[in-house]
Amino acid sequence: MDLGIAGRVALVAASSKGLGRASADALAAEGARVVITARGEEALLRAEAELRAAGAEVHAVQVDVTAPDAAAVVVAETLGRFEKLDIVVVNAGGPPPGRALELGADALQLGLEASLLSSVRLITEAVPHLRAQGWGRICCISSYSIVQAIPTLALSNMARSGLRAWAKSAAYDLRGSGVTLNLACPGPHATERAVALGIADREGVGDPADFGKVVAFLCSEPARNVSGAAIVVDGGETLAL
Repeated sequence: MDLGIAGRVALVAASSKGLGRASADALAAEGARVVITARGEEALLRAEAELRAAGAEVHAVQVDVTAPDAAAVVVAETLGRFEKLDIVVVNAGGPPPGRALELGADALQLGLEASLLSSVRLITEAVPHLRAQGWGRICCISSYSIVQAIPTLALSNMARSGLRAWAKSAAYDLRGSGVTLNLACPGPHATERAVALGIADREGVGDPADFGKVVAFLCSEPARNVSGAAIVVDGGETLAL
């Protein structure tokens, strides 16, 4: 199926590895020009070189996406390099583990900054450019914890559920603009974070490349009428209806 995004410009946050990288790979494979970001220079430059070797037109921006000025920086870099912005994949490293009653105020604030507020800032920075051209796709990489809480990941449960509520409201406001806003909510996938959390060997762990293709579809032309959705990609692990 032709996703209709060849030549589009996609900004993929936190994309030197893991599910962000898989999303950048999938979009590039469909002919999109990609801007990738990461905090670490070595991993970022390696990802840029690998994408370029695969035939992608790619630009790397070293930035911490949770910094207050990061959204303005990466959107400006994208527009400066490619002169437009069509697709935004919102992503950030997951917050650290912790149980709800063990978390102090500082940890709660950091969790909100990393997985909620940084995402909102990037979306609100990008939306005026997408609206002005009458076409845009926004996909937030979230977590299956928005439908079934994970007891040891209370920060993720809190922040990502908050993002879902905000994104649902924002998608309503974007109706008729040509801009869609959705969430792709992964369960365990074979990533470094899954290894760190001790879930990489769990039965049914997903392939990041497959997840990236789900993101690419949500950012496609045929997905023009999919907005405000939270697509859970977990192999059926969650039992919530």
